[in-house]
Amino acid sequence: MTKIRTRSIAKMALVIAAAILYVPANYYPVLTVMQLGAGMPSTILGGVEELLSDRQYPLAAVVFFASILVPVLKLVWLTVMLIATQTGQVGWLRDRTRLYHIVRFIGRWSMIDIFMESLLGALVAFGSVITIQPGVGALAFCAVVILTMFAAETFDPRLMWDAATPTGSGRNLGTPANDRRVRAEKHRF
Repeated sequence: MTKIRTRSIAKMALVIAAAILYVPANYYPVLTVMQLGAGMPSTILGGVEELLSDRQYPLAAVVFFASILVPVLKLVWLTVMLIATQTGQVGWLRDRTRLYHIVRFIGRWSMIDIFMESLLGALVAFGSVITIQPGVGALAFCAVVILTMFAAETFDPRLMWDAATPTGSGRNLGTPANDRRVRAEKHRF
């Protein structure tokens, strides 16, 4: 097994673990708001639905984007980069490198949901009138965010370039056509 494949297998394990935890993060309640002893647990999607029913469209869009769409996109993009690295794909190297930087940038904002939930819990501490309790979904969501952040931060985009060269992947990519494509991709911009 080559060094490139060995290095990317650990990152793939992080992405697979995050994908598995994404299911309970969206299935189980993220928080429960108890008001005067009554309340219901709420999932991420349930929170978006409540915001839409309250006509708070911008806030619903932000929650949907940050809590549902961004984690899915990060998982898909990380998977694409890791599979392309493992298989030694030559095409779109610059675009995949840009994609890596986008994933890393987005990762900085991934914890905003957990931050907002903890801030809400601290601000709304009215004792027996209103209580906010985090749910199992919050823990799973936090794990998804941390695992995808680790996967993005430990991924080296140079591995994609190394895997695409004849000596990097151990595959027989040393044909003149493949060498020209790698050189052209490296000097495209």
